[in-house]
Amino acid sequence: MFFTYFCYSNFTFHTSMIELLQEQFGHLFEEELLQEIDNIGVLKEIKEGEMLMDIGNYVTAMPLLISGAIKVLREDEDGDELLLYFLERGHTCAMTLSCCLGHKKSEIRAVAETDTQLIMIPVQKMEEWTSKYKSWRNFVFNSYQNRLDEMLDTIDSIAFLNMDERLWKYLQEKARIANSTVINNTHQEIAYDLHTSRVVVSRLLKSLENQGKIKLQRNAIEILK
Repeated sequence: MFFTYFCYSNFTFHTSMIELLQEQFGHLFEEELLQEIDNIGVLKEIKEGEMLMDIGNYVTAMPLLISGAIKVLREDEDGDELLLYFLERGHTCAMTLSCCLGHKKSEIRAVAETDTQLIMIPVQKMEEWTSKYKSWRNFVFNSYQNRLDEMLDTIDSIAFLNMDERLWKYLQEKARIANSTVINNTHQEIAYDLHTSRVVVSRLLKSLENQGKIKLQRNAIEILK
């Protein structure tokens, strides 16, 4: 199984791919590189909650995010998940880059956090562009560094923050990603992301509500401050 994408016939792309590229990456990439991406890239729309890549898959293409967000998860031996980081517009995934260049199976799971628009780049072009375009090489190296920093931040949170602090930080990040003060997730879904139990999440959410930081709703959480 390779990358699995879901493209719906009722989606209509009102903006051409080169326009999307110039808007999102025009300040980074040379015009010649933008034209190459336009020629060979494939524009995709992914629904919220759809899986883009699963653990054990081979990766044949690299995503450039135009809009939306993707959450990247790791899985332990018992099948429990841990959220590593979010990918947002203008990003790509360092794990994907590593798998593409090393011809390895994926060690992460990628799920659309929101409805997401992305451009898929065939793996064959990655090494070619790294030597051909300085801007692409810088983009790849910066992507590795940014994803490493985010994973280190996740490790620091696990090692140095109490679960209530991790939960509050997680909620704030979810609200920022969604650009909304209302988070539409169940307690169980949050527990999966934080690699803990639903009971713990429910207790800590109630505590945050008592502190006036959130308001609990049915399958939703409103951030108050």
